This record gives sequence, C-alpha cells and structure tokens, in this order.
Amino acid sequence: MNLEKQRPEKETPMDITTWMSNYTEQFSDFTLVGLFSQSKHPALLAVVIFVVFLMALSGNALLILLILSDTHLHTPMYFFISQLSLMDMMYISVTVPKMLMDQVLGSHKVSAAACGMQMFLYLTIGGSEFLLLAAMSYDRYVAICHPLHYPVLMNHRVFLLMMSVCWLLGSVDGFMLTPVTMTFPFCGSREIHHFFCEVPAVTKLSCSDTWLYETFMYVCCVLMILIPVTVISASYSCILLTVLRMNSAEGRKKALATCSSHMTVVLLFYGAAVYTYMLPASLHTPEKDMVVSVFYTIVTPLLNPLIYSLRNKNVTEAMKKLLAVSTLFQEMVK
Repeated sequence: MNLEKQRPEKETPMDITTWMSNYTEQFSDFTLVGLFSQSKHPALLAVVIFVVFLMALSGNALLILLILSDTHLHTPMYFFISQLSLMDMMYISVTVPKMLMDQVLGSHKVSAAACGMQMFLYLTIGGSEFLLLAAMSYDRYVAICHPLHYPVLMNHRVFLLMMSVCWLLGSVDGFMLTPVTMTFPFCGSREIHHFFCEVPAVTKLSCSDTWLYETFMYVCCVLMILIPVTVISASYSCILLTVLRMNSAEGRKKALATCSSHMTVVLLFYGAAVYTYMLPASLHTPEKDMVVSVFYTIVTPLLNPLIYSLRNKNVTEAMKKLLAVSTLFQEMVK
C-alpha cells in the first residue's frame, strides 16, 4: 500500500484577501464620538472648553514662571508644585486640542498610531501625577513633623531622585497598558464612545475575550492608586497629630492652609481615577465616563493653579513682585 505524503494546501487568493482585510482592519482609523455629539449646543460647549484650555495653560505657565523667577520659592515644595503644573499643562494638551480640531474640521477620525500615542501619553502623565501627589504629601510630612531634619531629608538630590522615580514609574504604566490595548483585534464597530483614546473605552471595542487583561489592568490601577493613597493618608495623619500639638495658632493656621490645598487636589484627582478604573462596569455609562474624564483632564488642570496660588501667601507675594517689575519696565519703555 503506497502512502502518499500529504502536501500542505496552498493558500488560495481568497485566504490572502481575507488576511489582508483583517490586517488592514486592525490598523484602520477609529472614530471618536466625543462630547459634542451629546450636547444640544456644541458650538457653545467648544468655546467654553477652548477658554478653559487657555486659562489652564496660562495659569499653570504663570505658576511655573513665578516659582522659577522668585528665589524665595526655590524650595522642594514649590518645585513639586511646578512639576504638577507642568504635568497638568501636558495632560490637558494631550486631549483638548484634538477634540477641538475635530469639532472645527468636522472630522472625528483618529489613526491607530495617533490613538496609541495619545493613550501612552495620558497614562504616563496620569501615573506620574499619582506618584507626585504622594511625594508632595511626604514633603509636607517632613517639613511639619521633622522641621530640623528637613534640609537633610529633602535636599536637592533627594528631590531630583523622587521626581525621576515619579516619571519613570508613570512611563512604565504607559508602556505596559498601551501596547496590549492597541494589539487587540477590533472586528466590529470602531467608534470610541469618548473624546479621547481612554483604555476602557478602546478595550470595549475588542472582539476577543479581555477578561484577563481587564483583571490585570484593575490590579495595576489598584496598586497605582492604593500605594500613593497609603503614603498620603499616613503623612497627613502624622501631620494632623503634629498640628494639634502646636502651641502657635499662626503655625497651625499656616500648616492647615498648606495641607488643605494639597488635599483638595488629591481628592479631585484620585476620586475621578477611582470611578474610572476601579468601579464595576455595571456602574459605567459612556455619558458618565465622559463627564468624569472632563473633570480630571480639563477641570482639574484649571483648578490646580488657582488652589495653589490664591491660598498661598508666598505665591501671591511673588505675583505682586512680578506685576511691580512689569509695571516698572513699561514705565521705562515709555
């Protein structure tokens, strides 16, 4: 009995066409449904968001300028604030310009590469900001609870190390989640029910089983939120106990004013993150998700410079000096 070797079947033109179709589909453009489709007055909403965007950029840029120009503000606490302002400027610039341009041009398409880049940037900046807020709480803990050791424990080298770690671990978050999310097969609709490429919104479009990845993402987010929250809670518990034992009413007032500003920022930012990444999917709707995202990507960058400038005597004094110098320069020019 002769046994013939079975030759592998040749790939038919139909197989090649199907493969090419699937490959092309994987890298075709997404469509961002966005905020404006939910609004009865999209033009007015676009103008409001544009004004908020400009105010956030100018407010954070001014705060950075004040901190760099005034030598009295060359301390770790204010350098941390300047880094927070820089992150806020980058954070709002990742999402808002694309959203406004789409509305003006009438095109809501975004390429897979651009979507992945946007996702990576907002994950990196957001993760870095989580850790930065924890570093700022530790800085306040050392300044208030161990004032004599503050120059040693929070010297320039320690500050640079802490900032480097914040940016490094934030980028690790982006490098872990972005490639996995963007390599899922997207077989059906490519409409992202969001105004930017947020991980949960993009993951919903996948036609494969994403349960394991969503579990991994949940664990990562819990760690990225839980560890900083633990540091912040421990720091402010010690600060509160120290403040209550202070004999000076002025000292208590100054310490509480500084810490309350920071806690306001923490609650705004972490509250939105907990909703987005830690609450069960049954509590989410596209409309709610977009509103919460507006809060932490657009509103928070606007509020941060106001919180740290209006309630901070040193910053307001630096502002007065800058205005005085500007007025003097204008008079000299005339």
